[in-house]
Amino acid sequence: MTKQIISEAEEKMRKSHQAVQREFTSLRTGKATTSLLDNVRVDYHGTIMPLNQLASISAPEPRLLIVQAWDKSIVGEIAKAIQKADLGLNPLVEGNIIRLPIPALSEERRKEIVKHAKKVSEDGKVAVRNIRREANDALKKATKDKEISEDEQEKALAVIQELTDKYAEKIDDLMIEKESDIMEI
Repeated sequence: MTKQIISEAEEKMRKSHQAVQREFTSLRTGKATTSLLDNVRVDYHGTIMPLNQLASISAPEPRLLIVQAWDKSIVGEIAKAIQKADLGLNPLVEGNIIRLPIPALSEERRKEIVKHAKKVSEDGKVAVRNIRREANDALKKATKDKEISEDEQEKALAVIQELTDKYAEKIDDLMIEKESDIMEI
């Protein structure tokens, strides 16, 4: 019983950590990275599709992304979708290739992005703490229903707390790394 509660809690905490990681990859830093376009969705003949399923994306230079559409007829739609994504990028269309120069970030914009990143990391840690609370409640209920002993409950609560600390620290580490990437000029 306790093993199941602990493993479920750990799985959920890992997923929260991964969600924060995914969100961070789509945050803009001063460098060109193909993951910047991960959340761009394009209307392809009435179907909304991720950009990476309609084009190849590369970063040949630190301040340039190249999007090469596989179907020349949707280049305009791709350019519109990139502008709508509000990434601060201006697509330059050349045939079936879209060039995306990555402008340097102003100090003010960097601080806004860091602020957003801190909110994302805090939301991730709140999710981890909520998972801890759910697991603790399940353990207390199991003890009350005489499914596990009080000793087992105490040991399991300690393990849940260790997991919570571990994943909160991992999220903090992601935040520190992302903040230094964003503030790097």
